[in-house]
Amino acid sequence: MNSRTATVAGYVLGFALLFAIWHLASQYLVRSVLFPSPIPVFIRGWALIEDQLLQEAVIASMRRILQGFLLGSAIGIPVGLAIGSFRPVRLLLEPWTEFFRFIPAVAMITVSVIWFGIGEESKIFLIAYTTIFVVVIATAAGVGAVGRDKIRAAQCLGANRFQVFALVALPATVPYILTGMRLAMSNAFVTIVAAELVASNDGLGKMLWDARLFMQVEDIFVALISLGLLGFATDRTFRLLIRAFAGRFNPTM
Repeated sequence: MNSRTATVAGYVLGFALLFAIWHLASQYLVRSVLFPSPIPVFIRGWALIEDQLLQEAVIASMRRILQGFLLGSAIGIPVGLAIGSFRPVRLLLEPWTEFFRFIPAVAMITVSVIWFGIGEESKIFLIAYTTIFVVVIATAAGVGAVGRDKIRAAQCLGANRFQVFALVALPATVPYILTGMRLAMSNAFVTIVAAELVASNDGLGKMLWDARLFMQVEDIFVALISLGLLGFATDRTFRLLIRAFAGRFNPTM
């Protein structure tokens, strides 16, 4: 058995164990209609798939997550590089970063709805908001962690300031950037659910809200499982992309 097969088998076994524990808990520890076993939840999930409802909710949520995540990363990476590389920029922008990163995206939901309404813009803004500061801090930390000996060695070989940044500092910072982006992705999932609970006409958050209103417990668990599986799949995909496009800059993950 090769390593890839062993990894997949481990994932499958892990999920099987999780659902087995869930089933036993629902049958012997918490026997309540409010905590169904996996079987009726899977049956309900299949029904939602046949009706195209689950796919629509997943696509709506993932579209918002990806758009906001890419926007936030596109802003956060250059800002983090600037903060880590230039002291005047750090002195100017670090107070902004430390101020806004302690205001959670959930607290900004009302402001985003006032500014952008309940359309797509408000959700994308919130995802970008929660992504930017994680990526900024991770990127700035990566620049600060670059070994001074590497920089001096490049300068001794005749590298100018731009070459030192492009050929030494930036490649050494890539692992920190990618780690920050992975952490920001998990925050994006938290934020999109909260945003869709408050102001949305579709998505997994809206599914959770509607299921709560009508006490459709199976629908709640279907949405929760979908979020977990999407998060797991997104993180695995992210790691595959890291290995494919930036493996030589990235530590073993």
